Amino acid sequence: MDYPWHLYLMAIIYVLAGINHFIKPKMYMRIMPNYLPAHKLLVYLSGIAEIILGIGLCFSSTKNTAIYGIIAMLAVFFLVHFYMLSSEKAGSGLPKWVLILRIPLQFVLMYWAYYYLAY
Repeated sequence: MDYPWHLYLMAIIYVLAGINHFIKPKMYMRIMPNYLPAHKLLVYLSGIAEIILGIGLCFSSTKNTAIYGIIAMLAVFFLVHFYMLSSEKAGSGLPKWVLILRIPLQFVLMYWAYYYLAY
């Protein structure tokens, strides 16, 4: 478990983000695309996934699997980001430029996770 501090930072961010799904589920349900079923269940499942994947980053036996899981999860989250762009309600009053900026940010987050496969 001798990884760079920023890998642990990423792990903490995902664990905290996952916990937030249980603290503020309504916030996440509002941004779920209408065509997806069982919004509350999906919010909780994605929260659990973020927590498990964040913890998985901290152990050599699960780190690479967690990285691939994070990349896949972030790819699925594109659905939410595009939905937020197309729905005023889901956009939560955020400026359009912020919603647009979140899309390339997903690629940055994917690369950040991918970077640690070399460790």
